[in-house]
Order: sequence, then C-alpha cells, then structure tokens
Amino acid sequence: MSVLMNFAMFPTDKGASVSPYVAKIEGKIRAMGFQSELSSMGTIVETENISQALSVIENTYNVLEPDCDRVYVTVSLDIRKGKSGRIKSKIESVESKLKNNK
Repeated sequence: MSVLMNFAMFPTDKGASVSPYVAKIEGKIRAMGFQSELSSMGTIVETENISQALSVIENTYNVLEPDCDRVYVTVSLDIRKGKSGRIKSKIESVESKLKNNK
C-alpha cells in the first residue's frame, strides 16, 4: 500500500514569515525517514499505511506545540493498494505524456 499525503502546517501566531517553523517540520519528517518532497505550498510525504501518515501529522505538530498557540493544518490523502514510489512515478507519468504530445 502507498499513502501519498499532501499537507501544510504552520503557526498562525508568529507573523508573516513562518519558514523557521516549516524548517522544523521538514527536519522532523526527514528524521522519521519517509520519502518527502517540499513545495512552496506544502509537503508531500509517502508512507506505507494510514497510521504512518497520521503519525507524521502528530509528530510534526508536536514539534510546533511548545512554541505556538495556534497551528493551521490542511491534509489530503491518496491511498492506493499495491504500489509504492508514487511521489516520483506520478510526475514521471505526466511528463512522459507531455513529451509524447509535442
């Protein structure tokens, strides 16, 4: 099974720039050992099951909780049985179709 999770998490009580807090979140994800990809609007993480995906949310929140009074989180999940490595393969599939349509 593969769970692709796209999520954004940041404090809303720390001013306009929250990059130091996002860096803490990214550091936690990497320490957990899951494949991930940072974008300007969030992070994509691939896990083997839903429990692991939810543990990413909980563990990254726990990084912010001591210093933040309010945290905003959005999450979307794509759950697929029998496939893994989809962070890269989904992009490669679309890119190959773009090349073939030229």
